[in-house]
Amino acid sequence: MEDEHLEYLKSKLAPEQYAKLVELGQPDINKFIADTERLCKPDEVFINTDSEEDKEYTRRKAVGEGEEFELSTTGHTCHFDGILDQGRDKENTRYLLPPDVHLGEHINYMVRDEGLEEVLGILDGLMRGKTMIVRFYCLGPKSSIFSQLCCQITDSFYVGHSEDLLYRSGYDEFKKAGENCEHFRFLHSAGPLVNGVCADIDRRRIFIDLEENTVYSTNTQYGGNSMGLKKLAMRLGIQKGLREGWLTEHMFVVGVPGPGGRKTYMTGAYPSMCGKTSTAMIEGQSIVGDDIAYLKKIGGEVRAVNVEAGIFGIIQDVNPSDDPAIYQALIDPNEVIFSNVLVKDGKPYWLGMGSDIPEAGLNFSGDWHPGKTDEAGKEIDPSHKNARFTIKMNSLKNMDENLENPEGVPVKAMIFGGRDSDTSVPVEQSFNWVHGVITKGASLESESTAATLGAEGVRTFNPMSNLEFLAVSLDTYLQKYLEFAAVLATPPKIFAVNYFLMGPDGKYLNGMLDKKVWMLWMEQRVHNEVAARETPTGLIPLYKDLHRLFSSALGTEYSEDQYKTQFTVRVPEQLSKIARIEEAYRKEWGIPEVLFVALDEQRQRLEKARAELGDYISPLLLSQS
Repeated sequence: MEDEHLEYLKSKLAPEQYAKLVELGQPDINKFIADTERLCKPDEVFINTDSEEDKEYTRRKAVGEGEEFELSTTGHTCHFDGILDQGRDKENTRYLLPPDVHLGEHINYMVRDEGLEEVLGILDGLMRGKTMIVRFYCLGPKSSIFSQLCCQITDSFYVGHSEDLLYRSGYDEFKKAGENCEHFRFLHSAGPLVNGVCADIDRRRIFIDLEENTVYSTNTQYGGNSMGLKKLAMRLGIQKGLREGWLTEHMFVVGVPGPGGRKTYMTGAYPSMCGKTSTAMIEGQSIVGDDIAYLKKIGGEVRAVNVEAGIFGIIQDVNPSDDPAIYQALIDPNEVIFSNVLVKDGKPYWLGMGSDIPEAGLNFSGDWHPGKTDEAGKEIDPSHKNARFTIKMNSLKNMDENLENPEGVPVKAMIFGGRDSDTSVPVEQSFNWVHGVITKGASLESESTAATLGAEGVRTFNPMSNLEFLAVSLDTYLQKYLEFAAVLATPPKIFAVNYFLMGPDGKYLNGMLDKKVWMLWMEQRVHNEVAARETPTGLIPLYKDLHRLFSSALGTEYSEDQYKTQFTVRVPEQLSKIARIEEAYRKEWGIPEVLFVALDEQRQRLEKARAELGDYISPLLLSQS
C-alpha cells in the first residue's frame, strides 16, 4: 500500500534525508513529519539517525546558529534562556482533555479541541526560516521490557544537542519495532529568536494531548518546557504505566554498599530542595539515575531502570566538597552544556561553586555586573538559581555498571524524603507496604524555603513527590500504587527521611553528611541485619547501630543525647500532620478508604502513646522489635 505521506515528503526533503525515512519504515512517523512540515513550514528538514555524524552535525549547528557558544574547556558550551524563560511554565502547561473527563483538582487542563486549535494556530508557520529537526530516542535501556520509543520534532539545535546527551538514540530501535509501533511524540518550536532567546514568551504553551500521546511546546527554550522527553514524557509514562500495571516515578536509583561487598539498590522520591541529588551522589554509592525511573514487577520482584542516560541538573551549590563526582565531571574536558550561568573569559561560574565569582561577565540578562536589576527592579544574580548543566551519565566516575541493563536493577527499598523542621525523625521504616505507601509516600510534605516565592515554612502537600506530573486522577494513582507491590511475597521496604529537623535554636539537628549513615542503616535493615525500635509511626534505628555507623562511615562520634533529640516522637506535630493530610484528601474524590483507615490507625497509636508517655517521647522508652 502506497504511503501518501512519504510520497509527499519526497518532494520536501533532500534525497539523503528522504532515504532515512524510507529505511525507517514507519508510516505513522511519516504522517507526523508530513503534517508538521505542512503546519510549521520550515525551510528544510533534517532527519537524525543514531550515527555520530548526525550528532556532530547537531553539535556544530547549535553553536553555528548561536543557540550555544563554546567555552575554553574542550567540549564545553553554554546556552542562555531569556530572562523570562528560566523554569517550567506551570500556568501554561496544560492537559488537553475531552469535555467529560475530569482528573482532579491538581490537574491544569483545557478542553482538547480548544487547546489543539490554540496551539496549532500558534505553530502555523512558526518554523519559517528554520530547519525542522526530527529525532528518535528510547527511554530506558534499548531492547528491553522497559523501552519506550519517542519521536521529537524541534527547530532548536540546542534542544537536540541536549537530548543527545540525555537520552539513548532510538532510530535503530524504531527500525526493529515493526510498522506503526506505539511511541510518544513531541513537537517543539522555539519560535522567533532575538539575540538567541525566545521573543514571544506571551505565546509560550506546553500542551499535553493524552489521547494521542503527543506534547506540543512553543515559544520556549528552557529545557523543562522544550525537552519533551523529560517531565513531559514522564506525564505520558505515568498514564501508560498505570494502565499497564507499572510505575513511572520521580525517583533516583542508586546502589548502596553493604557488608562483604554487597550492593543494594534503592529508589528515592524527594520534592525540590529536599536533598534528592545529594542523596543520589553520596560518596561510596553508585548511581543508576538521578531523576526519573520506570518500575516493573519481573520474576516476583520490583526492578527499575533510569529512564534517561544523562543529567539535566541544577548547578547551584555543586562544589568539590559536597558534590565531588559531579564537580569533576563539570571541569573535565567532557561534553557539557552549561545554561544560565555567568561566563567570564570562557569559564563558567555559578552560585555556591566553592570559589569566587567575577565582578562582571555575561549571563542570561546580557552583560552583568553586581547590582544589575531587571525591569521590576529585582537584583539579577550572576548565575540563575535554576541554572543547569547537561552531561551524559558516563561522565560520572560513580556511574553504576547496570545503567544499560535491559532487565533493570532489583529494588529492595523505596525512600520518600521531605523537608520538615519540627515533625518527622531523620529516618524511619514503615510497618509494611500499605502503611509505607500511605503514611510515607502519600503523606509527603515539604516546607517552603527562603529561595521560594511566598512565605517560608509553608508545608506543600506532594504525594510521592509526583503531584505536579500526574496525568491521572489522584484516587487512581493511589489505588494502583497500593496494588503494585502488595501482591509480592517480599515487596520493597519503604522508608522516610527528613534531613531538616531543627532544634529550639533554629539550627539543623543533622549534618549534611549524616544522610550517608541513614542510607547505610536502611541497607542493613533491608537484609534484617539490625534491629529497630517501634514507634507509633514506624520503625527507627537503635542507638548502638547509629553509634557504630557514624564512627565507621564518617569517623565521628554520635552521642546518646543526639539520638534522643533527633528521634523523639513528637506527638502533637504528628497528629497535626495527620489532620493536614486528611484534609487534603477529603478535597479529592474517590480516594481509597484504606488511606483514611491507615491514617486513623496511626492517630490512635499516637494518642495511646501520648496517654502513656506524654507529648514528646524519648526513643529509649520504646520497645525493640
